[in-house]
Amino acid sequence: MSILTYYFARFALLSLVLGADRQQPILNDECSHPAYTVHIVATSPLVIYISDFLTNAEREHLLEVTKGTFSNSAVADSSGAQGLQQTRTSKSTSVAPDSVVDCIVSRALSFQSPSLHPSHVEPLQLVAYSQNQSYHFHTDWFTNPSLASPSHGGNRISSFFVYVDVAPGTTGGGTNFPVLNAPHGEEWCKTVDCDAQWEDGLTFRPVSGNAIFWMNMVDEGGEMVGDERTLHAGLPVTSGSKVGMNIWTREGSLGSEYRGV
Repeated sequence: MSILTYYFARFALLSLVLGADRQQPILNDECSHPAYTVHIVATSPLVIYISDFLTNAEREHLLEVTKGTFSNSAVADSSGAQGLQQTRTSKSTSVAPDSVVDCIVSRALSFQSPSLHPSHVEPLQLVAYSQNQSYHFHTDWFTNPSLASPSHGGNRISSFFVYVDVAPGTTGGGTNFPVLNAPHGEEWCKTVDCDAQWEDGLTFRPVSGNAIFWMNMVDEGGEMVGDERTLHAGLPVTSGSKVGMNIWTREGSLGSEYRGV
């Protein structure tokens, strides 16, 4: 078992013990982290819902620094080539590093493991969905070895999808995991679509500032492989709009050319 997998396993066990206890703010010379709340949705694969992962000031900053930079989202095909596909109709942009972005990255890293280095994290990506836009079922981990090479830092071991901005009155636009079971209980209905049919799996409602975290890979006999159960989709926005953010962590360090430094 790799050191990264070990720390993730310890985190999962600790979370099970703590349940939904509120995390306390972490302060350092560069940034302060908000008090967020974690709820374990599933343990296999590990899926965690995080309330208040971003502050309002961070959300506003991300929208401001990326204004006017969005373009049609690309998808990697089976050969690894990036191109436009009808399966992904959103617009997206990379977020340039600055003190606020670095603070968010440090939060994502410390959430996972104290041993993780920032070089494991891809440049943050914002994705904007307007009415009728969506992203069809896909996994964040790559099936093409060329996109998971050592220079790429291996495969994407984990994902955060963070709701940066959801316009008032927005309908649709949930994040659906068709293979996972939705949790039961009215207390979940603010963040989970309790009206969805059970056979449709688990759908998270888009809520500004909140995030979903999940593990993309599973240890099979000492080898980390992509977990098919993490198949998910960005459902069509039926009215309004939303902006989300992808934070992807690789198994190892990305080469500088892929980190934009």
